[in-house]
Amino acid sequence: MNTHTKTDFTPVDQDLYEKAFQLLDPDPDPIPEPAAPAALAAVPLTATLPMRLTGPVEKVLTDALNFLDTHGWTRYSLINTEGARCSIGALRAAAGSRNAAYCDAGNLLLDEARRQHGKKWEAIPSWNDCHSGAEVRSVWEAAIRRAHHLNI
Repeated sequence: MNTHTKTDFTPVDQDLYEKAFQLLDPDPDPIPEPAAPAALAAVPLTATLPMRLTGPVEKVLTDALNFLDTHGWTRYSLINTEGARCSIGALRAAAGSRNAAYCDAGNLLLDEARRQHGKKWEAIPSWNDCHSGAEVRSVWEAAIRRAHHLNI
């Protein structure tokens, strides 16, 4: 195998190269000195980690489940006389309006209900009314995990 190392490149005059960059950036920022080990120890580790923001769908689902934990869960009505809500009622309370996050959270919740309890469920109210509190909670938790994983 023949490898040629000769090129037709013209050698660069290093002084001219430095002068050209000085003209482009006449006052470059000085290169910072490395921090002393003691200074690094004073910085908390959490200050350097990136923060993960909660997506709007995950927030609606989490807030709705917290609402159910606080006010109670019910079947057969949107809101019962004690203030407990069904799954749709909790979604509405958490979202505040029928916005995109509300719709996406409802779709994700129904999709998870179908994954766990079969494809026959047409809507959240019918699924909510036919399952126990533990089964409903399991679906809520799985939907929140999926929203978190999908970062939505």
